[in-house]
Amino acid sequence: MSRAEQPSRRIVLAAAVAVAATGGAGPAAAAGKRADAGNPAEDEVPPRTVDNRAWTSHADWRGGTARGTRAVAGARPGLVLATPAGTTDYTDPHTGRTARWEYATWTSPVHRFAVPATEVIASWNAHTPDGTWIQVDLRGTYQDGTATPWYVMGRWAAGDRDIRRTSVDGQRDGRSTVGTDTLAIDDPASGLRLASFRLRLTLYRRPGTALTPVLWRAGVMGSDVPDRFTVAASVPGAARELTVPRYSQETHVGQYPEYDGGGEAWCSPTSAQMIIEYWGGRLSREQLAWVDPAYADPQICHAARYTYDYQYQGCGNWPFSAAYAATFDDIRAVVTRLGSLTDLERLIAAGIPAMTSQSFREEELTGAGYGTAGHLMTVIGFTAGGDVIANDPYAPTNEAVRRVYRRREWENIWLRTKRYDAAGKVVSGTGGVCYLFFPALPTARQRAALAEVGVR
Repeated sequence: MSRAEQPSRRIVLAAAVAVAATGGAGPAAAAGKRADAGNPAEDEVPPRTVDNRAWTSHADWRGGTARGTRAVAGARPGLVLATPAGTTDYTDPHTGRTARWEYATWTSPVHRFAVPATEVIASWNAHTPDGTWIQVDLRGTYQDGTATPWYVMGRWAAGDRDIRRTSVDGQRDGRSTVGTDTLAIDDPASGLRLASFRLRLTLYRRPGTALTPVLWRAGVMGSDVPDRFTVAASVPGAARELTVPRYSQETHVGQYPEYDGGGEAWCSPTSAQMIIEYWGGRLSREQLAWVDPAYADPQICHAARYTYDYQYQGCGNWPFSAAYAATFDDIRAVVTRLGSLTDLERLIAAGIPAMTSQSFREEELTGAGYGTAGHLMTVIGFTAGGDVIANDPYAPTNEAVRRVYRRREWENIWLRTKRYDAAGKVVSGTGGVCYLFFPALPTARQRAALAEVGVR
């Protein structure tokens, strides 16, 4: 069984074996993405709106406000800690240890959303050697010109020796709330929206050392996805299937329960590892030495450990999953939303698979054999008829991971924001959320496909 649903979550991020909404066994996750707001007619679906802003270039890093940080050029430009702006003590809430750290900060220019947002998610790609870590904060401005507090969107390190990577609960101002990794307007039906934001990055290191984190990418996705039970059907495009490794989360049931209860909850790290290895990411024997040698596919255990959010107590924190992928050489990663299967087809045609989040009753997805309150899959292609080819980690073996799902069913369960559970209660859908992992130096075709879906 999964652990209890987390009512503070607004976006479905992780899955575990549980009694799902249908009463059958299947992956289940935390509570859904959005508060219910209205009930638009099913044939009147407003257009989805998403805005991505990322800082990746040397010019980007030079454009913010630096207090002790410095932009570095090169094939992969970044931001480093040059001269500390000060020192501070940090008491890790998950270990109780207090340590002193030097720090420096970088604050982005104001970015005005192309369309005012009801939800905001930050993500980042960074290198944090032992003795360093980062904090990512975001401050939004409402349409009336007032501002949110500086919200902590994550305290993160690639390892777990110095601090325990963590989200921060209890952040709210009466109009918006941070649920694990998502800043959301409390009552979208009121019309309140976030018009703009600034991002602040704080880089930490042990005092008296020359250590530094390196930030290669920092970005924010803002969205205002209209509530809907159904979405318009897209027209099938070209058929293509990518050769992506297949891994089952179910082969890890009972392993390392300290990380989200064990493998039965590991749909996110399992799916992430499939795409990481598709792009050539490999773990060394030394990195995997901590895993019981009797366990098959030890890299899945590793991915679970190093994506684990100690506050959420799960492996499904989206930015943490993206940041983990970017610790591998030459991989970049973002969290975004897509608008249709046409967007996914563009990416697949360019050789880019995607991880998607969806929730459904068993009878809503033919051939799945389970229902779920939230589950991650890896989309690897499309058939000649336009059906979705997915590496679904909720399978008994690696060989059984590849599935073909009916296009219309899959498209609707992924893109809707509202659905009915088995009891007829209105609950949340995921609204087209996905992770995208891609090369640090993408081809021209890959750059064009990413640009078409709003990612650079």
